Amino acid sequence: MAHLKAGTLGMTVLLGLLTAIGPLSTDMYLPSLPAIQQHFGATTGHAQWTLSAYLLGFALGQVFYGPLADRRGRKRVMLVGLALYAAANLASALAPSLEVLISARFLQGVGAAGPMVLARAIVRDLYEGRQAGQQLARMGTIMGIVPAIAPVLGAGIEILAGWRMNFFAVVFLAIALAIAVVRCLPETLKEPLVAPFSLGAIVRGYGALYRDGRFTAFALLSAVTYAGLFAFISGSSFVMQGHFGLSPAGFAAGFAVMVLGFILGTVLAQKVVAAKGSLRAIEIGTVLQAVAGLALLGFSLGLPHWLPGLAVPMAFYAMGVGFTLPQAAAGALMPFPDRAGSVSSLLGITQMSFAAVVGALVGAFVAKSPVALTAATALMGMIGLMTLPLIRRFNPFA
Repeated sequence: MAHLKAGTLGMTVLLGLLTAIGPLSTDMYLPSLPAIQQHFGATTGHAQWTLSAYLLGFALGQVFYGPLADRRGRKRVMLVGLALYAAANLASALAPSLEVLISARFLQGVGAAGPMVLARAIVRDLYEGRQAGQQLARMGTIMGIVPAIAPVLGAGIEILAGWRMNFFAVVFLAIALAIAVVRCLPETLKEPLVAPFSLGAIVRGYGALYRDGRFTAFALLSAVTYAGLFAFISGSSFVMQGHFGLSPAGFAAGFAVMVLGFILGTVLAQKVVAAKGSLRAIEIGTVLQAVAGLALLGFSLGLPHWLPGLAVPMAFYAMGVGFTLPQAAAGALMPFPDRAGSVSSLLGITQMSFAAVVGALVGAFVAKSPVALTAATALMGMIGLMTLPLIRRFNPFA
């Protein structure tokens, strides 16, 4: 079968689905979190670790995928990640205890890191400037559609066959994606990096990136943007089902409102980038996140039992994320074409590690009050807005 070419719909869809593995692994099983907690007789905070462990594994896995792919190629390394991801989902489906499930979720994160990191690196291999920002926004649209469907699908599977079947379903998806990568994805790394592959070399390379303002400005924006979204993701099932009394299906519908906001943001961002550039899209996105975050916090304090006060501001916050996150990734990748894999890895490490910490803090307090969720989201939105001077200073799209 012929390999897909840059700029084609097929390439966009395949890369989008590979990046969607990350949110799929969190969103599909979110409606089942209360059932998992009840099944194992665990506390809310303990069950929440099935989510945070995945994020920690995702962050750790990214340490190695990018640097290895810069030296050995994108395709082979991606297949290793997909194989580990499939095996870890099978272990999750068969987990006899919550501790085993948490461990398997950690390995899921390690495996899923590969496709996410390398899909971004492939974009940098194939596209320049505004084209990269537009392609990442298109992939973001697909990445949004998948988790919009995932909670509904996950809730339906749980009702029909129990929470374990969600993990079995993902095993089959991982196998299908691996077949598509083998048959359709070309190797996009043109000149492998000639450098030793060792932990010391990786650490030194990452240290050099962290000292470079062209990377750190966009990494900071990416981290706080995603952390604000993840604060909602990590606590939403407990807030919507516990505080507001929604069923798993009701939670899935409420969650879909937020995801639709994200999808709309990525679609509008493509038009803004084409007309005004990536910097303007980031400016719009950070303002949306800050305003919506403050509105979310205000409603949770003033009208704590009014569901639209949670759902509507969060949809606008997610719309801002759809503007900001793909362009922040493009901004970090643009100055470093020879180290796209390593940059993508470090960007993901920074983003996911920070989100895991925020998610764990929200999980520890969200059972007592939804304000833990809304305050964290509002704070991340305000910090994102405060990064704009740095973004303008190191703007690679000029």
